[in-house]
Amino acid sequence: MTSAPVQYASMKTTPEFEAPAVGLVSLGCPKALVDSEQIVTGLRQQGYRLVDDHALADLVVVNTCGFIDSAKAESLEAIGDALAANGRVLVTGCMGAKPEDIQSIHPRVLGVSGPHQAEAVLAAVNANLPRPHDPYVDLVPPGGLKLTPGHYAYLKISEGCNHRCRFCIIPAMRGDLVSRPIGMVLKEAEQLVDRGVRELLVISQDTSAYGVDTRYQTDYWKGREIETRMFDLARELGRLDAWVRLHYVYPYPHVDRVIPLMAEGGILPYLDIPFQHASPRVLKSMRRPASSENTLERIGRWREICPHLVIRSTFIVGYPGETEDDFRMLLDWLSEAQLERVGCFKYSPVAGAAANELPDAVPEAVKEDRWHRFMQHQQGISEARLTRRVGNVEPIIVDSVEGDTVVGRSYGDAPEIDGNVLVQGSAGIEPGDFIDVRITGCDSYDLFGEPAEV
Repeated sequence: MTSAPVQYASMKTTPEFEAPAVGLVSLGCPKALVDSEQIVTGLRQQGYRLVDDHALADLVVVNTCGFIDSAKAESLEAIGDALAANGRVLVTGCMGAKPEDIQSIHPRVLGVSGPHQAEAVLAAVNANLPRPHDPYVDLVPPGGLKLTPGHYAYLKISEGCNHRCRFCIIPAMRGDLVSRPIGMVLKEAEQLVDRGVRELLVISQDTSAYGVDTRYQTDYWKGREIETRMFDLARELGRLDAWVRLHYVYPYPHVDRVIPLMAEGGILPYLDIPFQHASPRVLKSMRRPASSENTLERIGRWREICPHLVIRSTFIVGYPGETEDDFRMLLDWLSEAQLERVGCFKYSPVAGAAANELPDAVPEAVKEDRWHRFMQHQQGISEARLTRRVGNVEPIIVDSVEGDTVVGRSYGDAPEIDGNVLVQGSAGIEPGDFIDVRITGCDSYDLFGEPAEV
């Protein structure tokens, strides 16, 4: 888990009005980042200034991550830094689900709240830093304030999760699945696109389960009846003038329905599916849905329909009870699946996770060895998949311009977790632009290109 960059360039109040100032530290995953966006949106609506220097703030909010031990350590360090620099600190986020873990180490914090509790954070800020509403300075764009660059935004469609994977404590922290009304989601998406967002990244804990909790309740959008389902959402988002990228998709059978949308160009041919392992025995122990054999067949069918499909995934090695045979099965599965983008984590116990009670813990040295073997094995696959695209002309979205180099992403690259497309020789390009690029080369992670001839 890494800290999210917090940019306040577009959040300044008029210089003659010095309202109380709040600083923010946003840690963890994109879902937590959306929580932070809701917090800063509410703060600006109430007239607070937002600053990126703790010393200039009247109060600091730290949105924590508590998924794994390293993330908890990072969160506790961020709280300590804020206390040292400012002294007035409110804590929220996933670690806030257990306030005692924070208050035992940092008893000086002003208050603690849990994940997706923006209203509680605002109430705590109001209590510790009063600021009356002032409509002349509370200027918030439609869709709320975003902490991402202006050309892309995360679109959170639900909270919580109904799965009970043994290694995960997300349901304990964020609760069961609660889907946002589809009309509300589409309205937010439309507002974001209208103000210049060029890429929408759909996120949740389980995007495939969208609407299960509401029994796929119907809604109306643009005079048409739609259901609260992933397919309906993807179809309607695909009608907006923006790239649409799906994250955190479980491979349920109904996922097959979105593949033709990708083949037709409605949404990006990209699926982020956290497979976690390939051994049926390990998957059963993890309490993960689906079997590896069926998944390979599904991937094959998806690529028949949409040959340009890019699949990214994450895996865990060293899970309790994982044998060398299980691990070799995982490597063989990777060879067959030919996934383009892959991340791997060494299993680490998480306080409160059911997996902690499992026997046959894998020694740390074995975990380390398997992680290196996994990464080396997948590196060759990723490079081979990228090599297939050399010579293609593809559109990219520009993230930054660094000297003579344009740093962008293709349809197969999500920001900050996948690779980049590095382009030489472009002039007059700005972040958020789409440009056509001829792919001239690659390494294991990035593509290299030049502007395509007009």
